Amino acid sequence: MQADEAQYLKRKVKPGNIDVHPTEKAIVVHYEVEASILGEKGAAVHEERKECQKIIRLKSLNASTDVSSLARKVVEECKLIHPSKLAEVEHLLFYLQNRKKPSSRGKEEKKLLKPRELTPFEGMELDEEANINKIDEYVELLYENIPEKIRGSTLILHLARNPDNLEELLQNGRKSASQELLKTKYIFLMCLFCSFSQFHSLITHYKIGALSMNIIEHELKRYDLWQDELEKKILLNNPLRDEDPDNLTLRKDHEKAYKKYQSLLVKQEQLLRVSLYLLLNLAEDTRTELKMRNKNIVHLLVKTLDRDNEELLVLVVSFLKKLSIFLENKNDMAEMDTVEKLARLIPCEHEDLMNVTLRLLLNLSFDTGLRCKMVQVGLLPKLTALLGSEGYKQIVMCILYHISIDDRSKAMFAYTDCIPQLMKMLFEHGEERIDSELISFCINLAANKRNAHIICEGNGLKMLMKRALKFKDPLLMKMIRNISQHDGPLKQLFLDYVGDLAAQIGPEEDEEFVIECLGTLANLTIADLDWELLLREYNLVPYLKDHLKPASAEDDLILEVVIMIGTVSMDDSCAVMLAKSGIIPALIDLLNAQQEDDEFVCQIVYVFYQMVFHQATRDVIIKDTQAPAYLIDLMHDKNTEIRKVCDNTLDIIAEYDEEWGRKIQSEKFRWHNSQWLEMVESRQMDEGEPYLYGDDPEGLEQSFRLHLRILSNFLKYFRLTDLHVLKYFFLYLVE
Repeated sequence: MQADEAQYLKRKVKPGNIDVHPTEKAIVVHYEVEASILGEKGAAVHEERKECQKIIRLKSLNASTDVSSLARKVVEECKLIHPSKLAEVEHLLFYLQNRKKPSSRGKEEKKLLKPRELTPFEGMELDEEANINKIDEYVELLYENIPEKIRGSTLILHLARNPDNLEELLQNGRKSASQELLKTKYIFLMCLFCSFSQFHSLITHYKIGALSMNIIEHELKRYDLWQDELEKKILLNNPLRDEDPDNLTLRKDHEKAYKKYQSLLVKQEQLLRVSLYLLLNLAEDTRTELKMRNKNIVHLLVKTLDRDNEELLVLVVSFLKKLSIFLENKNDMAEMDTVEKLARLIPCEHEDLMNVTLRLLLNLSFDTGLRCKMVQVGLLPKLTALLGSEGYKQIVMCILYHISIDDRSKAMFAYTDCIPQLMKMLFEHGEERIDSELISFCINLAANKRNAHIICEGNGLKMLMKRALKFKDPLLMKMIRNISQHDGPLKQLFLDYVGDLAAQIGPEEDEEFVIECLGTLANLTIADLDWELLLREYNLVPYLKDHLKPASAEDDLILEVVIMIGTVSMDDSCAVMLAKSGIIPALIDLLNAQQEDDEFVCQIVYVFYQMVFHQATRDVIIKDTQAPAYLIDLMHDKNTEIRKVCDNTLDIIAEYDEEWGRKIQSEKFRWHNSQWLEMVESRQMDEGEPYLYGDDPEGLEQSFRLHLRILSNFLKYFRLTDLHVLKYFFLYLVE
C-alpha cells in the first residue's frame, strides 16, 4: 500500500460475552477490535481484527455487598457493557458473591460411588491453597525428589478438580502427563482430564491407556501372589497345636501378614478403581475400545469380579456391560464363566451395583448358552425374588422373559414362586392395558404343562377368561390358547367357555382376537364336546367357508380356519355338515393357491385325513372331487410331515376304493422302483446287446440283488390278483 493512498484510520469495537474469572473476584468482558485503513475514496484498504478482554476486579465484593447497586455502577463505568446487559451482570455478581473458595477443607459426606464419580483418597491433604498462577512451579516439583513429587502432584490434582482450570492445565502440563503414571495420584489426575472428551487425544497420544492396562495386569498378578502367600501361612498355622509355642508364633505372623495384606489391598483397589475409570472414559471411542479388547481387557475385568470392594465392582461391571454389546466380547465373557461370578452379586445392598449387574445379565441373556448357565448357577430363584421390588421389576422381567424362551428352562419356573407373582400382577392392572413384557412372559410360561396347571389353580382360568373377553385382549387370549393345547384335565376346564369363545367369531370382531379364539377352540379335542350343536347355534359354517377363499383375509386367520375345520371334522355329524356346505372344493382351491406354503398344505391334507374316516365325507372326497389325485402328487413332497399324512390318508382311500387303490399302488411301485423301470426302458431301446451286464460276475450279482429288492417291493405294494403287472415282471426275469 502506498503512503499517499491512506487517508485515515477507522477503529470499531464490538462487545462480546461477559463471564466470571475462574479464580479471582472479577468479571471478564470479551470484545473485538476492528481497525480499518481507508483510502482516498473511503474504501477500506487494509483491515485487522483482534479479540481482547478486559478484567474488572471487584475487591470490595463480599457477602454484605448490594449486588444491584454494584451492577449498575459496573455498567455505568465500563463502556464495553451495554445497559441492556444489566441483569446479566447482576447475575454474575451474585454468582461471585456466593462462590465457595477452592481451598475449603473438612470432612466431606461419603457418597455412593457411581461410574462417573470419584472420591478423594488418602494423601490428598494440603496445608496450602493451590493456585493456578503457580502451575509452572508445581510442574517443576515433579522432577525433584519423592516428597516434592508428592506435593507437586497433589497441588496439580487439587487444581484439576476444578473444571475451570483444565484448559490452563492443558497448556502448561503437557510434558509431565505420562512420566509419573505409576503413582495413583497421576492416574487420578488423568481421570479428571479424561472426563472431558477434548482431552482424550492428548491422553491417547502419550499412551496412558496402555500404561493403565499394564498397571492393572501387574496389580492383579500381585494380588494372586498375596493370596498364595496367605494360603501358605494358613497351612503352616496348624489349629491342632494351639498350645505349641512355635504354632503361636506362626499365628501371630499370620495375623500380622493378614493386616498388611488388608492395608495393601485397600491401596491397590484405589489404584485399580482410578485406572479402570480412566479406561472406561477412553472407551467412548470404539477404536480405542477395540485396542483394549486386543489387549485382553475382558479377561482383566472378569478376573477383578472376585473382589469385594463394591465401589470397584460398580466400575468393573459397568465396563463389562459396555463391552457386552459386541459379539466377540460376549463370547470372551462366556468362556471365562462370567455368569457364575455375577451370580454372587445378586442380591446385594449396594443399589448401583445391583442395577448395573442386572443390566449386564440382560445383555448376556440374549445368548442361549448363557441363559442356560444362569439357570444352572441358581439365578432363577434369586431373580424371581426381585420381581416384588419396584426398582428392579422391569429389568428382571426382561431377563426372565429371555430365560423362558428355552423349552427346557420353562419347567424350572414351576419350582419358584414366579407364577403366583405374575398372576397377581396381571389382575392388578385393572382397566389398564397389560405391560407387553409381563404378558409376553406369561405367554411363554403357559406353553409348559406344569406351569399351565399352576396358572389354572383356583379361579385362575376363570379370571383370565373374564378379563380377556371383557377387554378383547389378543395377547391375553394367546396365553389362554397356550393353556388349551395341553392334554388331560386342563382341556376339560374349557367346556364351560366354548360358547363364549364361539360367540367371538365373527366379521365384526378384531381379527387378531378372532385368530386366538379360533386357535383355542381348535385345540379342544374333547370327546364330550358337541361340535354340531356349537356350529349350528353360533352359525359358524358360513363364516368358516367364506374365510377359506384365497385373499379373503390374512393368511394367519385362514390357516386357523383350516385347523378349526380339521378339529370339528373328527365328529361324524359335523363332517357331513361341512361336506354338504361345499367346504371340500373350497379346501382344494385353497390348496392350489397355497401349494408353496407347507403349513397350509399339511393342515389341509390333515382335514382330508379326518374326513375319510367318515362314510359320507369319504364318498364325497373320492367320487366328487379330485382330492385323491392331489394327494398322490403330494406323496413325494420334500416335507416329511406332509408325506406322512398323505400316506396315511391314501392308505384309507385305497382300502375303500379299488380303482383309486390300484392307482395309488401303481404310483408307489413306480416311485420305489424307478431305477429298475429306467433299466428296463434302456434295455428295450438297446436290443442288440445280448446281456445287460456282459460276462462280468459282479454285474450279474448286482442284477440279482436288484431283482430281489424289486420283487420285495412288488409284493409289498401289489396283490396277487394284479396279474397283468405280475406277468410283466416275470416276463422280464425270463428274458
